[in-house]
Amino acid sequence: MSGKKFRVLLAESDLGEAEESLRTIYPAPESKLELTSVSTIPTLLATIELAQPETIFLDISLCGADPLEGVRRVHRAAPGVPLIILADAADKSLAARSISEGAIDYLLKGFIDTRTLERVLRTALERNTLEGLADLLRDQHTGLYNSEGFTTLGTRLMETAIRSGGKLVLLCARIENYSARYEEPGSIACEQAVRATAELIAGCFRRNDFLARLGDARFAALAVQAAEPSAKVLQQRIESRLAIHNQSRQLSGPLTLRLSVGYWGANDGRSFPDFLDGVEAELRQPEAVLRQVATHEENTVARQ
Repeated sequence: MSGKKFRVLLAESDLGEAEESLRTIYPAPESKLELTSVSTIPTLLATIELAQPETIFLDISLCGADPLEGVRRVHRAAPGVPLIILADAADKSLAARSISEGAIDYLLKGFIDTRTLERVLRTALERNTLEGLADLLRDQHTGLYNSEGFTTLGTRLMETAIRSGGKLVLLCARIENYSARYEEPGSIACEQAVRATAELIAGCFRRNDFLARLGDARFAALAVQAAEPSAKVLQQRIESRLAIHNQSRQLSGPLTLRLSVGYWGANDGRSFPDFLDGVEAELRQPEAVLRQVATHEENTVARQ
């Protein structure tokens, strides 16, 4: 049997409930748990490099006057490590909001038992495994996930969102003038267009969102725990940055992107591949059809 231990970094105001449940799951004397416990955010941040945790538990009560900023600080310090929030029942709303700041789940103090803890640990371990796998499923030119890696991660994130009542926003993009201007093999302009698109999209999403290059001229970005109104906001943000980019375009001409966005909630019955295909389908429609749909929607809103 392997001697490898599961490394956990725990920051808890009152050492007890979470630690006790962890030690119940991983009992001594041959425990497979390597637990490092601290009691302040500065100590946690200073310990990350030393402990090399595979999962971090953070008591949100340690985060001071701005708890969500504390969550952001920890996530920025270890963006690839699953972060689980501990919170009092009175702070449930705050704990739920922490998911949009980088946490993958939360536990309410007073309700932490081995079954609940095993569930969130399983999610954390699956995320570690999938992200390690997806590192092998990246586009070699941009470093973004390729189609297979993106679909694998998206499917698992959707399964997690169904359990937690989460929400997903998906944005898809296509370089419209790719074939006309950049299709020649080895074209420098082609590479520049692809890199520019990848950088532009990445600059509009959070570090804990997932970006992909699905094909030569096709890109996608998946925002986790994003509210429905943010779909259009993200699209407008990319359009604004694209306009700025094109103001300083090189002789190869402007970068032309076609965008579509979609929203998915936990009660949505679509699978992730169906969700992705539905959003991408808008990019395959003739422009005239899209204008008719947009006009119809605007008229409908105006009559309401």
